[in-house]
Amino acid sequence: MSENQERAAFKKQIEYIEELKKKNMRVTKIIDDDLVFYGIQAPKEMFEKYRYLLKVSDACNWSADQNAVPLSTRIRIVHFILNHTPIPSGEGLRDLMKMKVFEAKFCLHEKRKQRELKESWARWTACLQGQPITAVRNYFGEKVALYYLWLGWYTYLLIPPALIGVIVFLYGLAFFNSSPLIKEVCEADTIMCPLCDKRCKVWQLSDTCTYAKVSQLFDNNGTVLFAMFMAVWATLFLEFWKRHRASYVCEWKVSDWCEEEEELILEIVNDADCEPKKYKHSYLRTTLVLICVTAMILVIIGLTHALVVFRVIAAVLFAEGSWEFLSNNSYSGAMMLGAVLHYFIITVMTRINRIVAMKLCEIEETRSFAATEKSFTVKMFTFQFFTYFSSLFYVAFFLGRINGHPGGYVRIAGKWRLEECHPSGCLTDLFIQMAIIMVLKQTISNVFEFTGPWFCRWLRRRRTPKLRRKCAHCYLKNESEDKHGAELCDNCKLRDWLNNYRLNDVDSFSLFNEFLEMVIQFSFTTIFVAAFPLAPLLALINNVIEIRLDAIKMVTLERRLVPKKTNDIGVWIDVLEAIGVLAVIANGLVIGISSDFIPRLVYRYHYGPCANGTDTGIDCMVGYINNSLSVARMDDKNLNNEFSLYQIQTPSGVNATHCSYKDYRSPEDYSFTPQFWLILAVRFAFVILFEHVVVICKFVAAWFVPSAPMQVKNDRLFDKLNRLKEELRSYDV
Repeated sequence: MSENQERAAFKKQIEYIEELKKKNMRVTKIIDDDLVFYGIQAPKEMFEKYRYLLKVSDACNWSADQNAVPLSTRIRIVHFILNHTPIPSGEGLRDLMKMKVFEAKFCLHEKRKQRELKESWARWTACLQGQPITAVRNYFGEKVALYYLWLGWYTYLLIPPALIGVIVFLYGLAFFNSSPLIKEVCEADTIMCPLCDKRCKVWQLSDTCTYAKVSQLFDNNGTVLFAMFMAVWATLFLEFWKRHRASYVCEWKVSDWCEEEEELILEIVNDADCEPKKYKHSYLRTTLVLICVTAMILVIIGLTHALVVFRVIAAVLFAEGSWEFLSNNSYSGAMMLGAVLHYFIITVMTRINRIVAMKLCEIEETRSFAATEKSFTVKMFTFQFFTYFSSLFYVAFFLGRINGHPGGYVRIAGKWRLEECHPSGCLTDLFIQMAIIMVLKQTISNVFEFTGPWFCRWLRRRRTPKLRRKCAHCYLKNESEDKHGAELCDNCKLRDWLNNYRLNDVDSFSLFNEFLEMVIQFSFTTIFVAAFPLAPLLALINNVIEIRLDAIKMVTLERRLVPKKTNDIGVWIDVLEAIGVLAVIANGLVIGISSDFIPRLVYRYHYGPCANGTDTGIDCMVGYINNSLSVARMDDKNLNNEFSLYQIQTPSGVNATHCSYKDYRSPEDYSFTPQFWLILAVRFAFVILFEHVVVICKFVAAWFVPSAPMQVKNDRLFDKLNRLKEELRSYDV
């Protein structure tokens, strides 16, 4: 920075401090070797003004204790005033920090309470213990406390679906060796059509015996019941969460609290002559934002298409490569590589999505921070949802259904064939995609989430020299803050401020990042759970670690978050309810369309050995795999240019006369058979029936479980009655 810039920055510093002093703020300046700290304290009169306005307000007058202003509230008031105090030239603190006039702003950790939270909560050995939610609320505010309350409740209620998911997995494992479907694949001598052009040859169905066994683990009759259970569970989770939340917000006396009204109170405390920010709405801006959001979603979907193209090309390159193992497993290799690439796309797009969402909020010109946060949350989650799930929706509903048939394959740019499903079904592909993304996301994000702040704190400590000045009076006396306003000396203040300065920075959206991560996980756990019954178990294990990881990070590695008051998790509850509805639709479609449940059902009762109720003494599913395959004859004139002589040679060197592929088509003209149309009709009927039954169950569950316990409602009723009586007594006096 040049000398002129330093002078201008110093001048703006002085101007800002003078503006604070005009509001009777007490400013303590302490100079270290390379740093200058300003300690800001608000006068007692400011807190009394806030307390009085809170008491006479319309909505917030029942909130919190009217007789005292706790430290968390005082921090919030001071933070609001700092952010809403401009200098004569019009710049506020945020602008001054962007101009490097000030480097950072932060509130201080309280050593004693920080130590208590560390002992009772923020340590790895407390993983299986409960959380001191009220202590967290007193220190970090209601907003942080409700996040941990929600996360703890979500983790606790994951135990039943995790256990049932394991049972469903074990159910598939129990019939691992006795399933006629697996036997039919593993013992088949069926010759399958080449999976790609040029290098891919005809292959034996029995070569994919292992893949068929894996498919049976995740595509069996148990997954249908499990998907229905998870759809109802999502509703019960939200309804029981509302009851759980109500108990705590009633205890904290914030049931009727209103964020917008508190912002008005804080504005008056900051400036008695302030004017309210008017509500505005611009159809032009709204239309522009809608167009930008749509364009962004189309870009994300375009990346999904690019990922599909990558997988198709990668499969061809692997098949034509010189490495025999990769050549023989080209499809699986391309699928796994595509899942890893999808994860890296998610990592990059997360940053881009954040920037775009913030820019769109600026275009909207929202009235308050609460409105900005709500708008940002909806946009960011929408972008992230499409980033995470667009590829999964393709795998679930389009993979293997639009690839065509021998002699009429669908090709990208007229060159590369689209992917096909395995004869055992497409659900395993969806499972592999979900498993890779979910495991990578949770493992890598947790590693970086902990090591990142730890490394940054270590680096900052290295860069800032240790304070060498000693103090004989109050050095290391942590309890001095409790001695009726006893003050630390400047040396000890500086030491404390330096320790807080070396911690990692936090901002208004630090808690948002934690919520977003968990809500995305909730989406994985509910939306495609039919394909991945072990997802709740992975989520449960991750969350047990996540709670302590976040606690350790907040208490020991990061600067103290500004305590925020609230009585709910905000717009996230609407997002979770939307996910619950989408989970019903998606799981119904996965079972009805992606899974082989319906084709197996139709075969069992209409085409198999047990059709029309006959008892043949053999398993009703014998012959299903062969029945689900169509045959292409090599002497068909439509195949003259499809496969080369090299491709139709079997491993024994004999030219194949025909090959099979997964579909229900006539061998003469490749038209769909009557069985295809019957299965399609049953698929749609099942999806409609499944969704209606589950939606009815969701509504019944929501009606059956009251949103608040009766004890909580009675406590609120008596509390309001007692307050009104107290007001009347004070009026009579």
